[in-house]
Amino acid sequence: MAPVAAEDADGERPAGTAPQAIHVLWMTAGLGCDGESVAMTSATSPSLEDLLGGVIPDSPRVVLHNPMLAYENGAAFLQAWYDAEEGLLDPFLLVVEGAIGDERRSGEGHWTGFGVDPIDGQPITVNDWIDRLAPKAAALVAVGTCATYGGVPAMRNNPTGAMGLPDFLGWGWRSRLGVPIVCIPGCPAQPDNMTSVLLELVLFAGGMGPPPALDERLRPIRLFGRTTREGCSRAGFTEQGQFASTYGNDPRCLVKLGCKGPAAVCNVPQRGWVNGIGGCPNLGGICIGCTMPGFPDKFMPFMDPDPWGNAAANFQRFTYGPLFRHFRQRNLLLKFEQEPDWRGPAAISAGRAEIGRSGRRSR
Repeated sequence: MAPVAAEDADGERPAGTAPQAIHVLWMTAGLGCDGESVAMTSATSPSLEDLLGGVIPDSPRVVLHNPMLAYENGAAFLQAWYDAEEGLLDPFLLVVEGAIGDERRSGEGHWTGFGVDPIDGQPITVNDWIDRLAPKAAALVAVGTCATYGGVPAMRNNPTGAMGLPDFLGWGWRSRLGVPIVCIPGCPAQPDNMTSVLLELVLFAGGMGPPPALDERLRPIRLFGRTTREGCSRAGFTEQGQFASTYGNDPRCLVKLGCKGPAAVCNVPQRGWVNGIGGCPNLGGICIGCTMPGFPDKFMPFMDPDPWGNAAANFQRFTYGPLFRHFRQRNLLLKFEQEPDWRGPAAISAGRAEIGRSGRRSR
């Protein structure tokens, strides 16, 4: 590891020195599927390679410790975690992927395990690692809906007592630098959402910028400040009362096919999935509300329209929607589809005739 840059008496990095190395300890051993680790490899703005390769000007050097992406394994991989516990990696970000099980319900076993404790030879649970490292982290990030709010592992009647990180630590928890838990929900989380927030926190940990502003559910406002509907390219059909009847090739609004876009906050319709391309409604799929705290239980069955959403759609379809559509088409036909009067052959002929008349009067 390259030496960490020295700071002056005011805590500022001297001009011309190398940026400080920021370690990102990414724990995938929660109750989940590693979907965020896989999805992050397709990020492009910024890409994972941009973060780790140091190509972003003046950005601190990023060292990622992720078990799915690391070359190291076993004791060699875990050494960074023990170093962080001992205060040897400072500052560092702790990222949690997967829900946290209630180990009080695990009986004689464990719901999760991440390494083996050298003292008693037992697995070190995710809960233990969070308790050890969270107080020392510059910031704590929950990625994916399982880690943020519990997600699929926390469905009704699950035996694990699964919960999200805010429920485990408390919604008012703050890092040693005063940052709340940063939640990036999604099933999986959108790739660029993860890397852009990581960059934001890396710059913050390096003393180069503020932490992200969060909403009341601890989501970055710049990413989750609008509903899926508000950013969807199909939203224009809604006000005209036009709704799709089939999946895939019908460009109209998908609410009557079960889309939960009006009740979910998500930026996938605008940001796409990979390099601005793809994303559920952009490809004809419905929004199932996977970024929301109530997912999945409160959004099931996924393909059944929400009763209130269905009622609103019928109201739009049979009342003001047809009126909007009629007058908009009329306005298009009579005004915006017509060229200005001063263009075209007729206008040119009239102009020539006027010039001729002006010439004869002048003589």
